[in-house]
Amino acid sequence: MFKVAFIGAGSVGFTRTLFSDLMSVPEFKDIEVAFTDINQHNLDMVAQLCQRDLESNGIGTKIHATTNRREALTGAKYVINCVRIGMLEAFESDIEIPLKYGVDQCVGDTLAAGGIMYGQRGIAAILDFCKDIREVAAPDALMLNYANPNAMMTWAANKYGGVNTIGLCHGVQGGHHQIAGALGLKKEDVDIICAGINHQTWYISVKHNGEDLTGKILEAYENNPDLSRTEKVRIDMLRRFGYYSTESNGHLSEYVAWYRKRPEEIINWIDIGNWINGETGGYLRVCTEGRNWFEEDFPKWLNEPPKSYKTDQRSEEHGSYIIEGLETGRVYRGHFNVMNNGCITNLPDECVIEVPGYVDGNGVSIPIVGDLPLGAAAICSQSVWVQRLAVEAAVSGDIVLLRQAMMMDPLTGAVCTPPEIDQMTDEMLVACESLLPQYKEAIAEAKIRLAGPLLPTKETKGAARLQTKTVEEMRRL
Repeated sequence: MFKVAFIGAGSVGFTRTLFSDLMSVPEFKDIEVAFTDINQHNLDMVAQLCQRDLESNGIGTKIHATTNRREALTGAKYVINCVRIGMLEAFESDIEIPLKYGVDQCVGDTLAAGGIMYGQRGIAAILDFCKDIREVAAPDALMLNYANPNAMMTWAANKYGGVNTIGLCHGVQGGHHQIAGALGLKKEDVDIICAGINHQTWYISVKHNGEDLTGKILEAYENNPDLSRTEKVRIDMLRRFGYYSTESNGHLSEYVAWYRKRPEEIINWIDIGNWINGETGGYLRVCTEGRNWFEEDFPKWLNEPPKSYKTDQRSEEHGSYIIEGLETGRVYRGHFNVMNNGCITNLPDECVIEVPGYVDGNGVSIPIVGDLPLGAAAICSQSVWVQRLAVEAAVSGDIVLLRQAMMMDPLTGAVCTPPEIDQMTDEMLVACESLLPQYKEAIAEAKIRLAGPLLPTKETKGAARLQTKTVEEMRRL
């Protein structure tokens, strides 16, 4: 008997998936569950769907749904964090403001200007979560963080929040499926080892029946008619650095300096058949369309058959497996985001890395990886310093450190001058003023600077942007 609390539970797809995974563990039928969110309406809808699933599966657990976060966290042994601080309104500013300065992002939630500013909001919030966890949750509670920017959030929670936190992502699993398919194999027959930092993790070992296939991946991708079209950035990085990256083409394209720096050339590196392949503001578009469609879908979900809690229908999200391993002793191997502490020997000890880990009744064990291949380590190192500057800026509300993080970011630095970065940072701070209490004085000064005169900016929708569909347009599809 233990308690799990979900923060940001109003995200219906993610919460329902993670909750279903958890309730598919036979021993977990009597656990205590709390959902919390700042949006009462969304929270009620998600709780209603999940409670119906519980009852259909003959489980007597009653979900406690509340907008009172401390109430939800009281006594919790495990806390699952899946918030988006600022919702789509703030997310839109993360995309639109940098775009005026030439920073063309596909996602903007991990690095680049959008990811850095997203981290400023998220870290301010997660430190509040940590305070509540320390004060009212179970002793030594474990937080499983799904919120982006994952590395920054996990770093802040561990270093400054005083809460044992593991960051979780599904990029490794997605790439694992893709590599196996490209090689003509099943995922379960391909053994991988990934190491790096979140969204810049590298498949440093790919084996089938003991044979190392790492050197065969490039040819397999180049000869695949679909992947050679949709994964141009990842293939180019593989060709130049020798290892395949976990993250999607669109994500990866905005983490480095080379593929989105010239608007007229961006289309050469991406594919707009799917947003994740590099579309300008693609994730913002699909999130906006998803929110606009939420009210339409909810009655349909209620009319669909409830979810069936079967062990063979669990998703590949790590969260439920970690809790299962800790509580039952069953061994689970996954890839987790943790403080380095010497695991990857050519990255700083104080950073968050994504590496293999093992979970059982004795806890979470992280084996030593050693050195990353030199080129992969160099790419990760640059991003680590951006993350470190951004974390320290968010904790202290130091605009000088924030500007330095922006300058050191590969894509932002590739297209912006220092004065442009200063002005862009001012605009982004002011746009999210209510969510950045640590920057109160800096924002007041930024408003004075923004009164003019100002550097010229561009009016652009981006190099490869699709129109966001209305509910009526989506209804006609």
